Amino acid sequence: MVAIPTSPVLASQDAIKWRAQQLRTPSKTAVDAVRSPPTTPMRYTMESYVAEVSNTDARTSIIFTLHEKAGALAETLKVFKDRDVNLTHIESRPSKTHEGHYEILVECASDADAHKIEEIIQLFKRRASTVFVHDHNTRAKQNKESIPWYPQKIADIDQFANRILSYGAELDCDHPGFTDEVYRARRKQFADIAFNFRHGDKIPRIEYTPQEIATWATVWDALTGLYPKYACKEFNHIFPLMQQNCGYSRDNIPQLQDVSDFLKDCTGFCLRPVAGLLSSRDFLAGLAFRVFHSTQYIRHHSEPKYTPEPDICHELLGHAPLFADSEFAQFSQEIGLASLGADDATIEKLATLYWFTIEFGICLQNGEKKAYGAGLLSSFGELEYAVSIKSSPDQKAPEIESFEPAVTSVQKYPITEYQPKYFLADSFESAKNKLKSWAATISRPFHVRYNPYTQRIETLDKVTSLQKLAAEINSEITTLQDALGKIKTVA
Repeated sequence: MVAIPTSPVLASQDAIKWRAQQLRTPSKTAVDAVRSPPTTPMRYTMESYVAEVSNTDARTSIIFTLHEKAGALAETLKVFKDRDVNLTHIESRPSKTHEGHYEILVECASDADAHKIEEIIQLFKRRASTVFVHDHNTRAKQNKESIPWYPQKIADIDQFANRILSYGAELDCDHPGFTDEVYRARRKQFADIAFNFRHGDKIPRIEYTPQEIATWATVWDALTGLYPKYACKEFNHIFPLMQQNCGYSRDNIPQLQDVSDFLKDCTGFCLRPVAGLLSSRDFLAGLAFRVFHSTQYIRHHSEPKYTPEPDICHELLGHAPLFADSEFAQFSQEIGLASLGADDATIEKLATLYWFTIEFGICLQNGEKKAYGAGLLSSFGELEYAVSIKSSPDQKAPEIESFEPAVTSVQKYPITEYQPKYFLADSFESAKNKLKSWAATISRPFHVRYNPYTQRIETLDKVTSLQKLAAEINSEITTLQDALGKIKTVA
């Protein structure tokens, strides 16, 4: 779940309603008019589910590389002590890029004097082999060279996975379940599971009630009949596999852990329970590690064809299947990787790209438009509208433009009606390649790659790290050449 901002200020109160809109299914009064966009704004309650980026938490992290010697860490800590700078976290490890060196990470307390921190930074620039400065609040930069903090290893996701504004049972007054105490208590149960989850845990299994399963069945019936005609071929290939391997059926709500295990086997993607909406930066950072934050709760039974927030119907019917496709998984991860260490303006563009692809993307297959965006695949009204509606006296068809990241990333969009414009990709591979080319233009003083063996982000900013990458690529090329040689020999 992610909140996509429409301004550089992440998760602003005026911009957080979009995620509900992507789940748009017609309300009871609109079921008979699924071909037409709503004429009046639908209800949204997402203000209660969006994380605000703190204006006061201005922590700074410093990572520096020092020669390995006895007492080096003690000397380092003395530098901070002498300047009355308190530390909230300290971590050290042997450097992977500088032999005989240690990398030391220190996190300064949020109330530390910025001038004293800057004095320390300048000191380490003279003493250390490398120095990196990360801001935990993008609106409180330490200096012009500092970059926004981003997770370095998959376990770092624990640091922000619960950075949401609302908690479980706190529903807005116009939420269908607002006056239902049983539903509110159930929502709190789901929120507690997410808040207590840590990387490496198994996702707790849920015993869904007959009422919840009946709600799922209503959504299932409305959508599954449309998939063969309107969904992309990759989705239609994978969906039966989800039924065979993950317990997808009309009468069963799949368990997140089962779905996560299946995705892990297919592409390395996994699911992580979340209690509410994350900021764009945090959500996209999860994608960089092939982690998708998913809800476990389901919409209120009184309105099964309407939900004011993302629920498990959207996550498992809209998002999860395509994470089992290698090209789509890679495309999703590329958006996440491009977000790491990026400034707020770039995050806004990446969030917009996410909106028009992962959420509302369409592609061309055999000369026909097909849906691959989760917001379409989980909304039977907009699914048909986006890929089949033609202009008529009563209704204007949506505009269709070719997916070009430079153009798509700055396109404005409405949040209370069907999209007037969609961007058409030739294929997932084509979209991925265009995205990578566009991402290369992002103003960032380094490049990153994901190491699936260590589940870490490797920062490519030194000759040694580039040499290591070149050696790995050379090894892969040798393997490719050997394999081609064997094929030729057999032929």
